[in-house]
Parts: sequence; structure tokens; C-alpha cells
Amino acid sequence: MLREKKEQVVAELTERLRTSETLIVADYRGLSVASLDGLRAELLEVGATFSVVKNTLTRRAAEAAGMEPLLALLEGPSAVAFVEAEGDPVAVAKALAAAARETRILTIRGGVLQGSPVTAEEVASLATLPPIEILRGQVLGAVTAPLYAIVGLVTAPLRDLVGLIDARIEQLGGETADAAAPEEDAAAEGAAAEGAEAAPEATEPEAEEPRAQTEAETGSADAAEPASAEPEEGD
Repeated sequence: MLREKKEQVVAELTERLRTSETLIVADYRGLSVASLDGLRAELLEVGATFSVVKNTLTRRAAEAAGMEPLLALLEGPSAVAFVEAEGDPVAVAKALAAAARETRILTIRGGVLQGSPVTAEEVASLATLPPIEILRGQVLGAVTAPLYAIVGLVTAPLRDLVGLIDARIEQLGGETADAAAPEEDAAAEGAAAEGAEAAPEATEPEAEEPRAQTEAETGSADAAEPASAEPEEGD
């Protein structure tokens, strides 16, 4: 290949690498021309071009485009599936994985997905995902579900909203009354207990008065006995 031609190829590859955030590299060694053409046509339908490249020129283009992760994949006969901006990376991975199973010749080496390097195993996992339209629908459904709930609350009739607020106020009022009742019962029980403790203290002095009177009576009786005994000794 002439030098000028090589420079042109490198420039074209560099531009394609810069504009393709997703690409998959495969080893097409042993694949027939008819199989290659059929795979190219299938990949075009899902938004990707499948090109056989020279490793030396592609390495130069990868270095110029800042696509260093691609360098490790350029060993042996190489073909690159460049996914366009409107292409479906999942469908591209499915098509390449199916070709690898059917021919048992094509081998996926890995690639770059949205600017990040991916292994052959990760490309195989990508091929098991649902089509991109279904994935977008699932993501959109997950994002918009809370919005539908908010719209439902905002568009509800005003009388329904007022009814809900009144019901909540009544519920809170009942809960407050139930919470106050145990406090009042506890206060009454505490007052009764204090009264019961104070009662014995007031009755203790009354219990001591009979004892004082008995002692006084006993003392006077003792004092009267010697007076009656002295005349008997005189006789």
C-alpha cells in the first residue's frame, strides 16, 4: 500500500474511532467471504458497520484518537464493528454472538462500550439483554411512575382533599384524648397514695394519751400505799 493511501486509511480510522463511542472487535480468521458479507448486512440493519482492518494502521489510529484500550485487542486478523450514534449496541452484540455460535469460527475479543473497555465476557452479557427499545421503555416507566402518582394527587377533587384532611384531624384528636386519659388516672392514683401515707402520722399522738394516763394512775396508787401502812406499825 502506498504511503499516501496508508495515511488516508489512518485518518479515516482515527475519525471513526473518535465518533464511535461503542465498538466490538472480533477475530474473523477462517470466516468465508459469504459469511462476512451476510454479517455486514445484518449489522447494517442495527446501525453498525463491520470492517476488516489492518492492525498496524488501526494501532496508529487508536493512538491518535486516544483509544488506548483498543490496542490490546488488535492481535491476529481483526474486524471491528463500529456502532453508529443511532445504532443499537445490544443488537450488535446479539448479532456477533449469534455468528460466533453458528460458525464456531468468529471469536469476539472485546471492545469499547460508551468509551469504557469491555471484555469478551461482558459483550456476551450485553447480548443477553432485551432490545434497546424495551430497555428504554422500562427505564421510562421507572422514572415516570412517581410522576403519575403526583399528578393524581394534584388533580383530585378539592372536596376529596378536604375530606381527607378532616378525617385526619379527627383521628389526631382521638389519639390525643386517649393519650391524656392515662395521665389523669395516674395523677388521681398518686394523690390517693399521698393521702394514705399522711393518715397514720395524725393518729400517733392519740394512741400515746392513754398510756400517759395509766402511768399517772399507777404512780398515785404507789404513793398512797405507804400512808396506810405506817399506822399498822404503830399499833
